[in-house]
Amino acid sequence: MKKLLILALALFSLNAVQAQETEKKPKTPIGGRPNIPSDLNFEFGFNILTNRPADLKTNFFPSRTFNISYQFPVPVGGEASGFTINPGIGIASDKLQFADDNNLFRNEDLGPESSELVDVTEVYGDDLILKANNFAMNYFEVPLELRYHFNKTNYSKSFRIAVGGKVGFLYEAHTKTKYETADTGKVKVKTSENYGVEKIRYAVTVKVGSPGFYAWGNFFLNDVWQAGRGPFANQASQINFGIAVTVF
Repeated sequence: MKKLLILALALFSLNAVQAQETEKKPKTPIGGRPNIPSDLNFEFGFNILTNRPADLKTNFFPSRTFNISYQFPVPVGGEASGFTINPGIGIASDKLQFADDNNLFRNEDLGPESSELVDVTEVYGDDLILKANNFAMNYFEVPLELRYHFNKTNYSKSFRIAVGGKVGFLYEAHTKTKYETADTGKVKVKTSENYGVEKIRYAVTVKVGSPGFYAWGNFFLNDVWQAGRGPFANQASQINFGIAVTVF
């Protein structure tokens, strides 16, 4: 999360410099957003595992996602065609909370880059009070989308739809468990390793909304875990979706 905030501040500063170097333009009616031809997006949503075995159940509300991306428009077919291609860069953080107090641990039979699902009470003790328990995957991302703007004369004030895709590169994954017992007091355990997660992922993306606010969905085309390296040798894929705000 700290890395996401650092990226957001850096992108905010970059756009602030651009705004100072360009002539002042009229603001859009959406919250006074500055009319800069680029988007700094903050996406909030939820993760769902599809094609999963029954034992790999997750809890919906704690399984969240947070994405930050910076995209800029490239007109297609002329300035008033309504179409733009929007490449960019970003960072994504996906969390999964498994049901029944389960979490991922290395599968000792398979060694590094593997995982199995284990009840944390079997590892840390039956008498614990569980405060937090989740698995997180963090990615660098490269999005690319085709947008259609319904207002062809002013894209910055136009309702829009977009379809595209993105590629994500895993740079860190970890489990985090917080618990308390009478003997140990408060304990936080964070373990960073791959857990057999695929290092590159691909998604089809859909967005619908206004310049300042939109709904979005990502439909990932590959499995979350490497073949035979995840819990139950599963072939689960991932969908995430939610809402977003655009700063510029």
